[in-house]
Formats: sequence, C-alpha cells, structure tokens
Amino acid sequence: MNNFIYHNPTKLVFGKGQIARLPKLIPAGKRIMLTFGGGSVKRNGVYDQVVAALEGRDLVEFWGIEANPSVETLREAIALGKERKVDFLLAVGGGSVIDGTKLIAAGLLYDGDAWDIVLKGQAGKTVPLATVLTMSATGSEMNSGAVISRYETKEKYAFYGDYPVFSILDPETLYSLPKRQVACGLADTFVHVLEQYMTTPHQSRLMDRWAEGILHTVVEIAPKALADERDYDTMSEYMLSATLALNDMIRMGVTQDWATHMIGHELTALHGLTHGATLAIVINGTLRVLRGQKRGKLLQYGERIWGIAGGSEEERIDRTIAANEAFFRSLGLSTRLSEEGIGEETIAEIERRFTAAGDRFGEAQNVDGAMARRILEACL
Repeated sequence: MNNFIYHNPTKLVFGKGQIARLPKLIPAGKRIMLTFGGGSVKRNGVYDQVVAALEGRDLVEFWGIEANPSVETLREAIALGKERKVDFLLAVGGGSVIDGTKLIAAGLLYDGDAWDIVLKGQAGKTVPLATVLTMSATGSEMNSGAVISRYETKEKYAFYGDYPVFSILDPETLYSLPKRQVACGLADTFVHVLEQYMTTPHQSRLMDRWAEGILHTVVEIAPKALADERDYDTMSEYMLSATLALNDMIRMGVTQDWATHMIGHELTALHGLTHGATLAIVINGTLRVLRGQKRGKLLQYGERIWGIAGGSEEERIDRTIAANEAFFRSLGLSTRLSEEGIGEETIAEIERRFTAAGDRFGEAQNVDGAMARRILEACL
C-alpha cells in the first residue's frame, strides 16, 4: 500500500426522524442560510421538517441551485449571504445542492469571484456547512469535493472545499424520488467505487474487499430500489452505499483512476446530461480501451462480482465488460453515446479540451486528449 493520511471529520446522523436533531447539532446564535434546489423538498415534507426543527433560529433561505450547480447562480447566493452576514450553511438536497453550498461556504470569505476558487481547485477559509441529504449519489455529504459548472462557457470543474460538519441521512427522504434519479444515483455510486477499485491489482486486500462489498450491495439492491422506493431497508442500504463509495474510505493507500468522471463532466457541460447517466456510458468505453492496463482487476472483478470464472482470460474479460454494461442497462440507462444523439463533434471538442489543458487522468496518467477520443469512440 502507498503512504496515506486519512481524516474525515463529518459526523453522520443516520435514520428516520433525525432531522429533528438539527437544534442540537447547529450551535446557538448562528445565522443560518438554508440552501435548496427546486421545490421537491416542499412536496416531500423535508422542508417543513427542517423549518420546524429550526423554529426560532435566524434563517435565510436561498432557492434554485441547479442539478449541475452553476457559478452564475452561486454568485447570487454568496452576495445574499454576505449581505445577511451568514455564518452557518445548511444544504438541504442532493449532491448538487451540497456541491454548490461548498462553493458558497468558500465564497462568503473570499473577496474575488467564486469562479477563481473553482479554477484554483482548492478553497481557502470556509464558513461551516452541514447537510440534510435528500438524494444519494455523489457522496458529497461526507467528502470535501464539489463540481461546479459555468454555463457561460460550458465548463465544469471540480474543486475541494471543506467537509460538512455533519450530515443527516434519513432514508425516508428518498421515497419520493423519480425512478430515473434513483437509477442515476445507483450508477454514480457504482462508478465511484470502480474508479478507486478498477486500477492496479494486489495493492490492498482490505480496500478491494471493502470496495467489492459496496459493489455487491448495489447490484443486489438495485432491482428493489427501482421497484419499490418506499422500502426502508433497501433505501437505507442504497443511501449508505452512496456515502461510503466516496468518503475517502476505500481509496486509502491505493491508486485511483477518475478518467471516466472527467470525460463525463465534459459530456454534462456540453449536453446537460445527468452525471450518473454520463458515467453509465463512459465507464464501458474506458474498460474496453484500457482492458490491457486493467487486466488483473478486470479478471478479479469478473470473478468476485459477476461470478465469471470459466474460459480463457480474454473470454472472461469480454464477458466481464459485457456484464458491466448489462448492469447499467438493467437500471434503464443508456450505455452508448449514439442513444443520446452524441457523436463526432462532441468527441472532437472533448479531445480538444483535454489537449489544451494538458490533462492526463487514470491510474497510469495516460488518459490524455487522444486517449479520451479512443474511449469515447468505444462508446458509440
């Protein structure tokens, strides 16, 4: 294993009815900005629970953080927060609301434009933030990362802020989600694990087994989560799987990939495709093109997750990649760019962007513009 430092300060508060604990979790005397996306939290009752729990507190509300949070919208939130002298943030929503709130937390203590923080890739001082999670996918409730879009230029980049002080995870908040959102969340969770697992073999038995445990769980619960989103036990497993997939736990001491995510971000920036939907397409091309580099892990993944043990190694890898794609299809998601009407023009633009930025992703740092093109062509 490689050297590492692990520190995750986020307190998880898990289970039904836990939103009522907000008054005990947020220090008294804070001026709290509540951040939201659209109106789903009013329709599913989460808004009423939060406001009731914080009755008598000094609250400021900001609505309208998009599914792919834009710096244009977040600038408005930062201006409001500075005007009202906000000193605590509570994101009520899914990963996009939480990601956006991480930029607000940094922007409140920054004199320049918030996009500068994104381009730097790292925030300085931040206002404390916490979350009430209503959509499981990104793991943003227990990590320091965020991804922000700039609609003016069709750009989308990641930056690192601070970890939430605490995150409330009540599986009942997932009951009202549309099935496509659940499907995209499951895909996002699954690929988060693959980005940390499908790299170099024989680095850590422990990290492999932890990662495989999450993969097995997602495969097992996916049909139930899509068939009956009001099954508390299933949604509990789904919610916690998404959190553990990207809270730094399974990547301790091992190499990581993230090429699929970086290519997926470009597809979202250019076409507005939901993040989890982009991953369901790109991961298959990544495995096809980099099958030699990922050979050992593909064989292990095939045997341990999909039960593929017979035949030659090449046959097993073929069947493993086919099983991987079939899983995303079972979620009702596209697995080919052509199904989304995306073709050569987009591939050329993503290659240009990677090349212009000098980007090199993957565990071997070999996914540059030319390799990104090959991966996308393998997704057609």
